[in-house]
Amino acid sequence: MQITRNHAATIEAAIARDEAARHPVVASWQRSRVLHDLDPGKHRPPERLTAQELAEAQERLGLLLNTSESSLDALYTAVGDVGCSVVLADRNGVAISRRGASQDDKTFNKWGLWTGAVWSEETEGTNGIGTCIIEERPLTIHKEQHFHTKNTALSCTAAPIFDHQGDLMAVLDVSSCRADLTAGFSRLISVAVVDTARRIEADHFKAQFPNARIVLAAHENRHGQSPDPSRGAALIAVDQDDLVIGATRSARNIYGLSNDDLDSPKPLSCLQGQQVDVAREYAMAEHRVIQQAIANTGGNISAAARQMGISRATLYRKLKKFDGS
Repeated sequence: MQITRNHAATIEAAIARDEAARHPVVASWQRSRVLHDLDPGKHRPPERLTAQELAEAQERLGLLLNTSESSLDALYTAVGDVGCSVVLADRNGVAISRRGASQDDKTFNKWGLWTGAVWSEETEGTNGIGTCIIEERPLTIHKEQHFHTKNTALSCTAAPIFDHQGDLMAVLDVSSCRADLTAGFSRLISVAVVDTARRIEADHFKAQFPNARIVLAAHENRHGQSPDPSRGAALIAVDQDDLVIGATRSARNIYGLSNDDLDSPKPLSCLQGQQVDVAREYAMAEHRVIQQAIANTGGNISAAARQMGISRATLYRKLKKFDGS
């Protein structure tokens, strides 16, 4: 009871001192207390979806669940032996997939680190998943930084996952309730979580454009802006005509792309600030097709002309033009 009162008093005092502008955690405490009218000392079980509601939430992110499976397994292999639970939550804070040791299932289920549990700030106050959703950045909520006293035994590290349109899609979280979890090990966990989130994000992007060529954005754009590794891979999806049809959040930030820009695709060369000589590009494309037709027919000019639907004389004229260029 004393611990509950002390934790609540700490939160109330920080809010009263108006520390929100200087400390992101206090800003989250203030949202929890004022915006969501939560009581830090109130002990209530985690909010959970029904089986039907959980199934619907999982169905909405079916592609993500498929593309993230191997990455979640790899992350759990790295952190599972030290008593950590891996949770993938949707943008509403609902845990839709998890990894954990069977001997810890009872404990994590009690804590709510289980599929179907809701970890939004609105329901649980300051916590790894919910606060990550609001702030859209990697973060760690360590023990007493949680809003609810009941969650102060947890240490939660989370990273956002953005979809192919650059919008928040999910949150990856690794949580531990070990009392001996050090700050140094928490930093190592953070690196692993962020790296895994970015890998999941890239795999999901590639799955959204299965027939496209995926290219990595230039090291810097024409304005000198370089990709920020913490924001994820700057990937661009290019169709068969070399037009840009998709871009990750990081690539959109680098090139200033919006959904409207991608609805009216531009050539990749223009995006990278290169001047396009349309006449030269057309001539090169025509020359490439002619050489492929001749090679396909074993050097038979007449057969190549028939394949291309032009006369033998026209083909000779084109070849002469290329030879003289």
